[in-house]
Amino acid sequence: MQVERYCYLVRLQYLGFRYSGWQKQPGQKTVETMLSKTLKFILDGQKFKILGAGRTDAKVSALSMVFELFIEGEPLVDMEEFLQLFNDNLPPDIRVLAITETDSSFNIIQDAKVKEYVYLFSHGKKNHPFCAPFLANILNQLDVDLMQKGAELFEGTHNFKIYTARLQENTKTERTIISCELKENKLLKANFFPEKSYALHVSGKGFMRYQIRMIMGALIQLGKGELSLVDIQDSLKSESTMKLTYVAPGSGLLLYGLHFENQEI
Repeated sequence: MQVERYCYLVRLQYLGFRYSGWQKQPGQKTVETMLSKTLKFILDGQKFKILGAGRTDAKVSALSMVFELFIEGEPLVDMEEFLQLFNDNLPPDIRVLAITETDSSFNIIQDAKVKEYVYLFSHGKKNHPFCAPFLANILNQLDVDLMQKGAELFEGTHNFKIYTARLQENTKTERTIISCELKENKLLKANFFPEKSYALHVSGKGFMRYQIRMIMGALIQLGKGELSLVDIQDSLKSESTMKLTYVAPGSGLLLYGLHFENQEI
């Protein structure tokens, strides 16, 4: 007899600073592991599976991540009550925001979506220690005006083959960035933050591993005077042989938005 399977989309937020990324890894504390442990407890014996809309690296946070929850046997009776129970049993650095029912025709990995990432950083002097989970701290003075011009060069369709780690043979390296803008940070504020900090906003339909952090790394090198605007332009050509030497720290990166074309949550 075929067991009934019910599908739900769950939107959540998390602070990634104490996690080794999203995906389950042996012997590591990850966001997916924590969610699975909590679901195992609150679903009390029901079989389930979770599938994320993507992966985040170690120390990377999310203001809006989505995962698909598959439950066998019985459907959720009261989703608001389930949401409350879920949050009551999750650690304080993970919060579930919403849950909605979907069906088996929806594919969280393959369905077209737009992701927006934000990279937060400051520069010039050492930050208050409490900034560490939120802001990358670049101790060098940076030419932010030049970095803003550099950010614009990443917009459009380019070959990002040098902006990823451990490139696989069949990876599609031509990607389209809808927008890439560096501006003053208005997203997160705290009384221990430096007087001024900055945010790189990048949106697109899909990114390769480390792509955003390597874009940010190239912009930091531009701000230090180690790269030029011409270098950035050349790095995006399919024939480029440039080797990027800096990957920006994971702690400054957060997944800011995740949207699906045919599914609201």
